[in-house]
Amino acid sequence: MSILSHGVDMVDCARLKASIERFGEKFLHRVFTPVEQDYCLGKKNSTQHLAGRFAAKEAVLKVLGTGWRDGIAWTDIEVRNLPSGQPVVSLSGKCREVADEIGLSKILISISHIETHAIASAIGLGLPPSGALGVLGAGG
Repeated sequence: MSILSHGVDMVDCARLKASIERFGEKFLHRVFTPVEQDYCLGKKNSTQHLAGRFAAKEAVLKVLGTGWRDGIAWTDIEVRNLPSGQPVVSLSGKCREVADEIGLSKILISISHIETHAIASAIGLGLPPSGALGVLGAGG
């Protein structure tokens, strides 16, 4: 398995909080899965946790190389936590299709947040389709 791609994103917590206050549950349901909402809204600093998930979704899109187009939905990317607390990514819908097309089999993520900002990094692992060059090029 090789590293195919990497993505990183940072989110301003105050800006995300303003979007939640302005658009309410409609925003939350469009961007976050029920599992993500349950986890984050149950936390003392829920905005920081939501911002971390938001940053992780953006970082994953950078791994996929797609951006928000071609039928991709925010909820095609779900961030869950293992019992240890480690965050893991689950893809569905168009994101899963793109991942399969590019030979992506696993995404490692790391999320960190403070009162003002959240940051996430995503590393895509897999085997590129034959004929495609990975990050390191042929013979990597």
